[in-house]
Amino acid sequence: MRFTLVDKILQLEAGKSITAIKNLSLAEEYLQDHFPGFPVMPGVLMIEGLVQASAWLMRYTDDFAYSTILLKQTRAVKFNNFVSPGKTLNIQVELKSSDANSCVLQGLGTVDGGTAVSAKLTLEKFNLADKNPEMKRIDELQIQKMKELFNVLWDPQQVAASA
Repeated sequence: MRFTLVDKILQLEAGKSITAIKNLSLAEEYLQDHFPGFPVMPGVLMIEGLVQASAWLMRYTDDFAYSTILLKQTRAVKFNNFVSPGKTLNIQVELKSSDANSCVLQGLGTVDGGTAVSAKLTLEKFNLADKNPEMKRIDELQIQKMKELFNVLWDPQQVAASA
């Protein structure tokens, strides 16, 4: 991931839903150009936040069985509000359907209680070794890296203590 657009996972239920947050800081490099004098999170990065939260839900649901999770399709995308520095994008994603190769999810991003972005997402999941057995080690390394990052983002005991 070039941009990490999930700072913390607040709620996670395998096969059902995830709630996460992205705290937008003026230190985000892309805000220097988007827009000068009026910094706001680009819409495509709001969508990417939904995608990344969706991918964490899929990884958790599938017990990190897949090294690669990619956005295949977006539908019904709506942008309603800006996300400005100092604000938090609250991300909620619900799993609608899933099969061996893909998942359909409904994502919602809110700021200060108002909708900022919503979209229906289709993500595909696979291992590189499915097409090239020589890539098995790369799959293993990527899965390990994602497990390590997941442990930073999701700490159920810490979430329960702050509730």
